[in-house]
Amino acid sequence: MLDGEAVVQLPDGRDDFHALRSAAGARNAMLMAFDLLELDGRDLRALPLEERRAELRRLVEAGPVDGVAFVDAMDDDGEALFRHACRLEFEGIISKRRDSPYRSGRSPHWLKSRCPNYVRVL
Repeated sequence: MLDGEAVVQLPDGRDDFHALRSAAGARNAMLMAFDLLELDGRDLRALPLEERRAELRRLVEAGPVDGVAFVDAMDDDGEALFRHACRLEFEGIISKRRDSPYRSGRSPHWLKSRCPNYVRVL
């Protein structure tokens, strides 16, 4: 079982959420996978994020699956990364502790930072 987000990517790499709602866009959608919660019936949620992501990377690279992409983590300066995400008109960034287990809902180990000028139109 994967955790990720379905997106339609524009040629410049940005996501087009409006295209995802159309039939044509849905056919071009892909899953940006960023966590692995279960594998072969084994619950991985208690493992540290870093271990779950290493296993996810191995799976995706071993047998590429159409429409699924592994999302790399970035260990950069968080403030600079956030400013860059906002300049690109992204929704924001999510900062996660590498040693954190998976928790449904909110977690003190994961911080979502939204860009102040981001507007999601439904």
